[in-house]
Amino acid sequence: MLKIYRVLGKKGRITIPFEIRQRIGFRYNDVLSFTELDDSSVVVRKEKICDNCKYLEEDFEENFTLEDFIDSLSEEEQRNALLHLSLLWAEKQKY
Repeated sequence: MLKIYRVLGKKGRITIPFEIRQRIGFRYNDVLSFTELDDSSVVVRKEKICDNCKYLEEDFEENFTLEDFIDSLSEEEQRNALLHLSLLWAEKQKY
């Protein structure tokens, strides 16, 4: 088990060490969830936005809209997709 220490910044930010990102496969713009366990530890998971996006790609039509795509997702996938898009938008607002 790999154990690396980092200091939490003033704004509550922390960088996930490169070694961990590489081993787990975290990439830029991934959606991560944080779950607090009973022992006060936290589990960080990479969330999937869409389990069957590649499958749906075959059904795309030329006039297939973003709304059509979102409607084709489950409620949980819609929530995750909208969260991801909100995070992308917020990141662009910084610049």
